[in-house]
Amino acid sequence: MRGIRVSGWGIAVPDKVVTNDDMAARLDTSDEWIVERTGIRERRIGGTTTGLAIEAAQAALACAGRTAGDIDNLVLATTTPDCIVPGTAPSVQHGLGIHGGAFDVNAACSGFVYGLITVAGLIAVGSGPVLLIGSDTLTKITDMDDRKIAILVGDGAGAVVVEPVDGPGALLSWNLNSDGSLKHLLKCDHGATLYMDGKEVFRRAVRVVVESAEQAMGDAGLGPDDISLLVPHQANLRIIHAACQRLGIPEERTAIVIGRYGNTSSASIPLALHDAIQKDRVHAGDHLLLTGFGGGMTWASAVLRWTT
Repeated sequence: MRGIRVSGWGIAVPDKVVTNDDMAARLDTSDEWIVERTGIRERRIGGTTTGLAIEAAQAALACAGRTAGDIDNLVLATTTPDCIVPGTAPSVQHGLGIHGGAFDVNAACSGFVYGLITVAGLIAVGSGPVLLIGSDTLTKITDMDDRKIAILVGDGAGAVVVEPVDGPGALLSWNLNSDGSLKHLLKCDHGATLYMDGKEVFRRAVRVVVESAEQAMGDAGLGPDDISLLVPHQANLRIIHAACQRLGIPEERTAIVIGRYGNTSSASIPLALHDAIQKDRVHAGDHLLLTGFGGGMTWASAVLRWTT
């Protein structure tokens, strides 16, 4: 049996910071209104999916003490590829100087967890180290004059180096699911901009995240008290709070960065994980619960036992 461990991590965000006051200067909104409804105070805007992915990956490789030549495959979770054809992963691979397989995974905001399970499968059947990246530039597909959506989104990337280990490794359990009949709730058609039925997405998101997380915990033989850190998709602070309450995991054991970055889709979970690691909130032996939902609708959870 070959399992996995995470050996390096890195992030990249654009230099441009857009505060709620900046938004209020051109939209009918206010800092108080945005914070109360979303928990967001600012977001980063700019860059490309490829450029941010490369920068985050370089940081992760340096953290792991690895070079491009050590990586066998690259998996890029993104819902905002820089072009329709080809996928963005080969461009990222080329920019890094990596050889081997490179492909995109589009599961919207669930993409990083979908990618993690994909990487674990690659390693289980023989791959060496894999670079997993979540990179999205949601502002490129958003009508920035649409107050309902514009206040929510930001751009960014997060990456991890995932290595093979003998035995079961860090991944204890996982749960993936989707329901294509709910596509109409959160979508972006070719040539269009993001559309979201916010109220309905909120209602369904809390339910599926809780169900998925509970299934993953149960499959790992764990309960809420065993989870050292919940790392959720950063869509809305209200959704995070509601999920925490229903799961029985307090906010002090939850990684939350939505206030600084907004919703960065597939980048949000690695951004939150990186923040927790940098703040010394993650230690060897800790149980981490990664969970998220996105357009499709898709949802996904994974339980990791952190190793060093």
